[in-house]
Amino acid sequence: MEPAFILLLVIFAVLVFTYTNGFHDAANAIATVVGTRVLTARQAVILGAITNFIGALSGVAVAKTIGAGLVDAHLITIGTVFCAMIAGIGWNVLTWYFGLPSSSSQALIGGLLGAALATAHNHWNVIQWSVFYPKVVLPMLISPVLGFIGGMAMMTALFVLIRPMRPRVVDRVFGRLQLVSASFMGWSHGFADGQKTMGIVALACFVATKHGGLQHIPKWLSFLYSPEFEIKTWIKWTCGLAMAMGTYIGGWRIIQTLGRKMVRLRPVHGFAAETTAATLLLVTGRFGMPISTTHTITTAIMGVGCARRFSALNWELVERILWAWVMTIPASGLLAYGLVVAGGILGF
Repeated sequence: MEPAFILLLVIFAVLVFTYTNGFHDAANAIATVVGTRVLTARQAVILGAITNFIGALSGVAVAKTIGAGLVDAHLITIGTVFCAMIAGIGWNVLTWYFGLPSSSSQALIGGLLGAALATAHNHWNVIQWSVFYPKVVLPMLISPVLGFIGGMAMMTALFVLIRPMRPRVVDRVFGRLQLVSASFMGWSHGFADGQKTMGIVALACFVATKHGGLQHIPKWLSFLYSPEFEIKTWIKWTCGLAMAMGTYIGGWRIIQTLGRKMVRLRPVHGFAAETTAATLLLVTGRFGMPISTTHTITTAIMGVGCARRFSALNWELVERILWAWVMTIPASGLLAYGLVVAGGILGF
């Protein structure tokens, strides 16, 4: 099979994953604005698609962490990237079907780690631990805590501010402000998650060029040639558009879970949760830390709900969500590992 065709197949798989990330994580950006009835679901997904696309074009620090910092590109193949994407897509679709807001970011990371480990025949040095620990593991553990505490703190401060105001006035004011916070959240989601698949496409092009003989591809495919790891302009636009299209389709099951089932929200609560989560995504994204949009907004919503009273949360649903989080990296990693092993047995 021609190296260029294999690479195009891998890029297609990455774009499918990006698309599933859009409809899977659309709820992260728009669940609260739908749950508070400030916008209809269709209006919200249009807003989310536009702001996701703009956010995806706004930086490359996270893309470099994912594509060049997690695994040693010299020890993997283009098939490694393909198996990682198939595993990530499979986990995204499974959790979407059950309406669980699991992390597409962690599915991507788990898939890449599992596939790389299988390709390297269980040599753990294929994982670049000097980047993985400080930029992935620590932020992954800390960001949900910060999201929860930040959401609770902001909601507590807003309670003091709105205490003299009538409920109708509060809803009207924060209904308008939530349009700003929802746009900020949509932009931050694109900024955080859009870059992750950009890094994977750049990694695929680099690996295919280094190991796959892309020196002989036709001239009209020369844009795929990448002797160095580089986030090219066509990669940014392609991944940004794929995510925007997925967001426009919407993740209705997860929207229901986050926006209406977990805790009852009003516009002021949505504003607090979105502003908290978006700010955290912006700050960590600047440092190239690929934290989970899902974890951040979900814990911010939890914190906002607990600012009223801890019994406001649907704790049975929270438990299901937490189990999905714990399982994401191991499940997607094992799936990707199995795909690489199966491919080797079948001679692919």
